[in-house]
Amino acid sequence: MIEDFEEKVPYTKRPLSIKTQVAKLEKRGLIIDDENLAGDYLSNISYYRLRAYTYPFQNNTDSEADHSFLRTDIHFKDIIDLYCFDRRLRSLIFNAIEKIEVALRTKIVQTYSEDTKNSHWYEDESLFKDNKRIVNGEEIFAYDTLLDDITHEIDRSNEDFIKHYKSKYSNPNTPPAWMTLEVISFGTLSRLYELLNKDDNKKTVAKLLGLNKVDILENWMHALSNLRNCCAHHSRVWNRRFIVNILLPTNADRLFLDRDTIARTKRNKLFAYLCCIKYILDIISPNNDFHKNLKGLIAEGGKLLSLKDMGFPENWNYLGVWRG
Repeated sequence: MIEDFEEKVPYTKRPLSIKTQVAKLEKRGLIIDDENLAGDYLSNISYYRLRAYTYPFQNNTDSEADHSFLRTDIHFKDIIDLYCFDRRLRSLIFNAIEKIEVALRTKIVQTYSEDTKNSHWYEDESLFKDNKRIVNGEEIFAYDTLLDDITHEIDRSNEDFIKHYKSKYSNPNTPPAWMTLEVISFGTLSRLYELLNKDDNKKTVAKLLGLNKVDILENWMHALSNLRNCCAHHSRVWNRRFIVNILLPTNADRLFLDRDTIARTKRNKLFAYLCCIKYILDIISPNNDFHKNLKGLIAEGGKLLSLKDMGFPENWNYLGVWRG
């Protein structure tokens, strides 16, 4: 079967001055109350970055669309309000995930170090699954790739405790788990946990976070590491469809969401992710203000903010994990 590919064309668009960018937005139907102020914003927030916040309100039906605004009541300030909401939301999420990431590192290190009585247990291949795949005709073992990445992240670390270990100790070459797992990325930590054998230690770590299935924690670590990266790289999160569908437990140790709500919740939208963040925060930081701060942000989100676009149900404030 011959696939019908769209013919590629040369890119001919030319750079636009700030003044022209303002005029273009105005021509497309955005209300510009103060052209100088709009220009000031566009000189600090690029037109292309801001496009992510105008896009949902424009005609983008096909390549020939004029990108005109579909509503006649949208002001430039409304777009900035939505942009600022998303920026503050990213900051709130990033700080919450930091707490979760630190707690996960601690629980994994403590659980495995105590049980194995091995300071370098992450180098014991018997603790990990025998995962392999074929790449370009070669067998690639997931554990080998993981260990290579861990070694690389240790080598590029500037932490004083890593430098001290390397200067004082000759063997093993790599630092103990309680040092090493502090400097690897959340993504690498997520892969490490996923590759560990499904034994009592792995179940213990999940149980410490109120989860009865290691598969759930594996998924949450993967999903939250991706969300953390979105926040760290200043990417839009408020109406994003995430690439990882987050799993929602029906048998968690604590109040999560009822089965009907879980069935209706979109797993690739922000609300589902926020439920999981709130669940873990309530365990590791019982007096956290995450719910309060989130409600405050939403209240000041501006007229263009749609909770439906974020996957929120109407009565979210009174559901399961959000009651506390």
